This record gives sequence, C-alpha cells and structure tokens, in this order.
Amino acid sequence: MLPPQTAKEAHGLVPNGAVVRAQLQRLLAHPLFTNSKRYPTLLAYTVDQTLHGNAAELKERTIGIEAFGRKPDYDANADPVVRIAAAEVRKRLIQYYYDPAHAGELVIELSAGSYIPTFREPEAPEPEPDAHAGNHQAVPEPPVPPAEVPRVPYASRSRFWFGSAAAVLLAGLIGIAIGRYQPAPPPSNFDRFWEPIVSSPNAVTYCLGEPARAPQPALSQDAPVRLAGRLVVSDVVTLARTIVPLVPRHRAFRVLPASETSFAQLREGPIVLIGALDNAWTLRITEKLRFGFELRDRVGRIVDRKNPKQSGWGFNLNYRNLTDYAIVARIHDNITGQPVIIVAGILDKGTEAASEVLYNPVYLDALLGKAPKNWDRLNLEAVIVTHLIEGHPGPPSILAVETW
Repeated sequence: MLPPQTAKEAHGLVPNGAVVRAQLQRLLAHPLFTNSKRYPTLLAYTVDQTLHGNAAELKERTIGIEAFGRKPDYDANADPVVRIAAAEVRKRLIQYYYDPAHAGELVIELSAGSYIPTFREPEAPEPEPDAHAGNHQAVPEPPVPPAEVPRVPYASRSRFWFGSAAAVLLAGLIGIAIGRYQPAPPPSNFDRFWEPIVSSPNAVTYCLGEPARAPQPALSQDAPVRLAGRLVVSDVVTLARTIVPLVPRHRAFRVLPASETSFAQLREGPIVLIGALDNAWTLRITEKLRFGFELRDRVGRIVDRKNPKQSGWGFNLNYRNLTDYAIVARIHDNITGQPVIIVAGILDKGTEAASEVLYNPVYLDALLGKAPKNWDRLNLEAVIVTHLIEGHPGPPSILAVETW
C-alpha cells in the first residue's frame, strides 16, 4: 500500500509518489542496477525513505546500519560502503538518463555530497508553432514597404529611434570586438591531452574488450559484472568518461567490440582502446612500447621492457586480488597512422581506475607532473596502480611514466 501524499506532493512541488515508485522500478530493472546488490539497495532505500518523509535521516551511518546491515558502532572510515555505493549510483543514474531512450521519463537524481534523492519532471520540448491556429489569435501585419515610410506619421521620431538603436548596436559590437582581442586563457592539461583525438575531422573509434574472450579470475566479489553478455560495468564507466572530451566539439564516434574491429576501420580515424587481456588490439599496439601486458600460467602482469627484472606489477588470476594495474597511453601509432589513447587494466577494475586518470584533472595533472614540459608533443605511456576496496577501485596512483 502506497503512503499517503505528502503536503509537497499535494501542492505539486514534487511528482506523485506512485509516479516516483514506477520510475524507480524502471531503474532497478535496468542492467546498470540488476547486476549489483548494493547499488539498487541504496537507491531503493533512499527513495523509499524520502517518499515517507524521512529524508532528514538519510545519513551515512543510518544507511549503513539499516540498508547494509552494519553494526551500530561500525567505523564508516574503515568501511566506506555507503560512500562507494552512492558514488556508483550517481554514475549509473547519469549513464541511464544519458540514453535518449529515457528522455521522457521522470528524473531521479542523487546530488554529490548528499544521500537524499531528488525528483523532477523531464524538460518539456519547445512547443511547435501551430500552423492551424484559430482566427482569434493575432496575425502580425506585413512590414511596411520602405517606399511608404515617409507617409507614416511621426517618421522623424522613428528615424530618431532607429539612429539610437544603431548607436547602441555599434557600441555593443565595439565591446565584443575588444573582448575578442583579449588574450584567451591557456588550454588545460585535459584539453592538451585530448587534442589529437578531438581535433581530427574523422570519427573516433572506441574499441572495447570482450570479457568472455579473456582469462577469468576465480569467482569472487571482484569478478566482472557482465552487461548484455559482453561488457562489464567498469568498461561502460570507462566508455562514458572517455566520451566526455568529444561532447563540447560534437565529435562523431562509434563503439565496436575488439573482435569485430578491422585494421581498415582503425585506419579511418583516432582510436581509443579500452581493456587489455580481452582486447587483441591493445595487446598488438603495446607490443612495441616500453610497458606492455603479459599473461603466463594464469599470472597477468605489466612488463617493463627497459627493465626486465621488474616483476612486481602483476598477480595470479586464480586468487582474489587486492590491487590491479593498468596502462594509460597517448601515442601516434605508426602502423595505423592514427592518434591512439589506451585505457587498459589487467582486469576491469584497473581499466576503470585508468579512466579516472583521464577524466579527473587532479589525477591527470599528477601524471603529467612526472613528464617533461613539452609532453604534449611527445608520445606518453604510464603505469597505474589501484587498490581495491570491496571490489571497487580506489584512487589511482602513478608508478612510472615514459615519453619519447
């Protein structure tokens, strides 16, 4: 039985509770949420409590105790389950509503720094002008031909206002011109890093790994969560993050699985490679780089070809792993003749951590701080490590950077 309408609902300040619950069920039935236990739990709990008027009680500790079964005295700093789940829910909500197929649905949001969901109706499209409007609507009169202007009364007053408007317009144009000649702010590291990709007139090819084709680790909570039988959530997150630089310039792109990507397609424009052991193109292109991937006897690792004795960047896929390693690279590939971005972990969590380096300016600046000042004119490759917390990647750290 649904709770009675709140005063806010009655006055139309928030959508009706039944409408919100119907939208919640659509979200929970989507693959972004069905393949997890914690994310739908947090979303459903916070929405339900908000509809019951308990939004003020949605604090981290309360959610940890009531939604995730933690003890009342649990240490939220040592066990950040609520913060991690909330961050993932925010990302998944953004991904869900980014799909044009959901454009007309009620929007449920979870703002950063808050555990209280908000609800709003989708933005209504601009109304189309009614070509068959009734006669009661005012019909604008056709403009007066210039030849008849002298016969209109108060013509001198019209000329006065025309001259004033022209003066104001001229002053505005002068101001705009002056503004345009002011020096533009220098491009950010983020813009400089992505420039070879976004400046190309050709469509960008996103080539994604396929988990079913990669060696799988032993079953654990760290095992990849598959979407549609082919992708994992971490790869979807990585894809969403690496598309961001293309949006302001309205750049075209296509997304292809590695097994269906041909060499001819890779030669058509810039390339973004996502995933390593499940992406044959990543393995091929990193074969000649200093840092590359290797899999022997179920042990996956990143090799340093300039320092063969380095053997610490790997782990046995048969055991549960507390760390993952990844490569981030921006190179001009001589074989395809195209600029290439590589975002690839040994497993999917490493890939997601590597994508955060390219998405978050704080981590990107940390990486580029280890490179020469003219890094934007060089090829660049870096090794990343992330520590896993309850199966989720923690903040990425930069282990090594190579430029040439």
